[in-house]
Amino acid sequence: MSNPEKNKFSSRRARPQTLAGAVGALMQMFGPRASDADLVARWDVVMGADLASMVRLASIKKTPEKKFNIALRATNPAFALQLSYRLDEIRARIDQYFGYAAVAKISIRK
Repeated sequence: MSNPEKNKFSSRRARPQTLAGAVGALMQMFGPRASDADLVARWDVVMGADLASMVRLASIKKTPEKKFNIALRATNPAFALQLSYRLDEIRARIDQYFGYAAVAKISIRK
């Protein structure tokens, strides 16, 4: 047991690790897209500048099948019709963000 290479987990670090450092390591292991709250926080990045200026996330609900029902709200009522034409693009961006077909239904609220 004198060889430190055999049991790397039993050795301690010279200094204690910060909570931020530990969480950062976990985020790297499990990925940043752990929940729907991440989508809310990163909405502008996921949608891009053009769509983010037109649409806001009104609500997001998880279904029993682990998919999401998403309600959107246009930033201006005049954008509502244009958003209805871009629902496939919005769905694709959200699905790409999660890495699977995550969207079950999208609705537009007025």
